[in-house]
Amino acid sequence: MGQSLTSANFLIESRLVQAARGNVRACFELGMAYSSGSEGVDVDLIEAHKWFNLAAMQGNTRAQECRAEIAEDMTAREVAEAQKAARAWLQLTTRLAA
Repeated sequence: MGQSLTSANFLIESRLVQAARGNVRACFELGMAYSSGSEGVDVDLIEAHKWFNLAAMQGNTRAQECRAEIAEDMTAREVAEAQKAARAWLQLTTRLAA
């Protein structure tokens, strides 16, 4: 259990740093981790949608497909929450880059 948690934390932390630098692959990988529970990450469709949305905004067509797939399992409120979280991430990274 401890190893799984360590692996999940490393995945998230390393991908967050890369995503903050605009790495589309890192955004997609975060979406995959949260949508599938891979690497010991808890499934969280709101987080997954957020990361797929951020990757899709950068032109990742697979992220667009994944976002649409998981949206089918989400309520309208959850999708709205994910979109709000994506906007907040963009605002944060824009401020940090300035």
